[in-house]
Formats: sequence, C-alpha cells, structure tokens
Amino acid sequence: MPYSLDRVVPWGRSLDEYQAMFGLSETDLGSLILDCGGGPASFNAESAANGRAVVSVDPLYCASAAAIERRVEDTFDHVMDQMRRNSDDFVWTHVPDVAELGRRRMAALRRFIADYPRGKSEGRYVEASLPDLPFESGAFDLALSSHLLFLSSEQLNVDFHIQAAEEMFRVASEVRIFPLLQIGGTPSPHVAGVVEAFRSRGAIATIEPVAYEFQRGGNQMLRLRRK
Repeated sequence: MPYSLDRVVPWGRSLDEYQAMFGLSETDLGSLILDCGGGPASFNAESAANGRAVVSVDPLYCASAAAIERRVEDTFDHVMDQMRRNSDDFVWTHVPDVAELGRRRMAALRRFIADYPRGKSEGRYVEASLPDLPFESGAFDLALSSHLLFLSSEQLNVDFHIQAAEEMFRVASEVRIFPLLQIGGTPSPHVAGVVEAFRSRGAIATIEPVAYEFQRGGNQMLRLRRK
C-alpha cells in the first residue's frame, strides 16, 4: 500500500527522551546512530547541533516540512484529548501533566521542522521503512527503534518483527528497541519470538530496564548484540 500521510499521527520526541528510553551513554551518542521510524523527533536535529552523527529513516520523509507540520497540527487536539481521557495509563514523572506533554511534543516538532530541509540535503533524513533499509551491512554502530516495533503488535505479526530486527542488525553492530508493550499497555506477544530468533543465531538478546517510564509498565528495552 502506498504511504499516505493522512493515515499516520506523527509524534516527536527529544534527545533527552531518547537518552532515557534507550539508556544512551555519552559513548553511545558519539557513535554513528540509525534511528528507525524517527518521525518528527528532534533527536537528529539536536544531535547534529552537537556535532554527532545520526541518520533517521521514516516513510514520513517523502513529505515536505509544511505537510508534516500541518499533519501534526491537524491531529494534535485529538491526541491531547485522548491523553487526557486515558491519563491513568501513563506515569506522570518525567512529564508532569498533559499540557506540558503537548508543549514538549510541539517543541520537538518545531526543532525537527527547522532542521528538516537541511537534514534531507545532508542525507540525515532518509525516506525508507523497515524491513528494507537502503544501507550497506555494518554501516552503523547502533540502530534504534522507538514506538514502532512491538507497539504495533496487532498490525504487524511476529515474522515482520523478526525481519525488521534482523534488518536493523544487518546494518548496525547493536540494536535497541523500546518499548516492549503494545498499544493498550499490555506486553507484546512478539518479544519472545524475536528474542528466541536471535539467540538461536548466536546473538546476545537481553531485556534491560531503562530509567524512563511514560506508558505504564513501559520501562524496558530489547538489546541485540553480537557475541
């Protein structure tokens, strides 16, 4: 099915959130990072401003900055209303309330939009999607995926998750995926399948706690490494 911007709800996150979600150290941040499904996050823009190397991939990047910004603005009120209705499903520690969440999301969007044209010309924003990435094997040190795999467990089966994780692992020495919950806040049934697939290939697959929990119970990441 062709990509359609009106079918998605772009939702950006900041560098600070990425650090917390993926347990990123200063050494990690200094490596060559691939962000799979980056959307309108400001992670790439903030990293570039600090002289760090991040490449983000998303089918969203077929669209113009104006179209992405318009889509976020068109869906913003609905998303905020849903957050207020379901506030008990979230942990209001890193973010104190819904209003502040909205402010931070829009701040990340503005940072992304300001960087997007230049980032595209520099090859930092690449139109692509899992499980097919347009990069050579071993091109990156670390591949990240936030709020795509596992979260969409009902829409994407375990075979897709394994293929997507394998493709990330092909192009990067290490893979980190967060969170391990599906929409609705229950554990994804596909985590075990991905872990088993990688361990059977001799890789190190571990579930590790992180110092971040917004979706209640969502404080773990899957980490895939070579022995």
